[in-house]
Amino acid sequence: MSGLSSILLQVIAFFAAITVHEAAHAWMAYRLGDPTAKVAGRLSLNPIAHIDLYGTILIPFFLILIGSPFVFGWAKPVVFDPYNLKNPRRDSALISLAGPASNVLFAIILSIILRLIYPSVFLGPFLIGLLYSTVALNVLLALFNLIPIHPLDGGKIFIGLLPEKEAIEADQFLNRYGVIILIFLIFPFAGRSPVFAILTPIFNFILNILLPGSSVI
Repeated sequence: MSGLSSILLQVIAFFAAITVHEAAHAWMAYRLGDPTAKVAGRLSLNPIAHIDLYGTILIPFFLILIGSPFVFGWAKPVVFDPYNLKNPRRDSALISLAGPASNVLFAIILSIILRLIYPSVFLGPFLIGLLYSTVALNVLLALFNLIPIHPLDGGKIFIGLLPEKEAIEADQFLNRYGVIILIFLIFPFAGRSPVFAILTPIFNFILNILLPGSSVI
């Protein structure tokens, strides 16, 4: 498969993963009583509704163009109003958890489909590659977002699990230093970022369950 085809696979898989992720946040918020995301058009599987100019397009494509070994990006965050929630701290955690959970569920569904139809004369190498890439990227996106640091979903999930006093203190700390800690974890040392040194064995373990014999990072 050519380099251009490989990039196209990653782009499609990336848009699919973030669309499912953000739509799940919006769906959970709506289910818990807050219509803010639905009114804003985020309760949608249309990728355009979730595009952030810098995080979804410019930064990922720039990193691809310069041949960066590490490509990352993000979608437009789903906004919700905690005053519409019955239990703001718990419900915020559930809204945050819905994103990674949807990626895992999506990856499982795609892996089952792939097992049922592969090998198939109806699927060329591009479509097979697309299914593999989408499964892998959904698993990776879920794991990355579960890191218990703001502004990732894992930060809000972590806060939602703590007793109230500890939750307030942890939330203040992560709001102040979370981004700095995250940058430190992402920044590559000796060619590898600390966070991916931790996530890689977990990622490969899960991927080998979903797609036996696979190992992507």
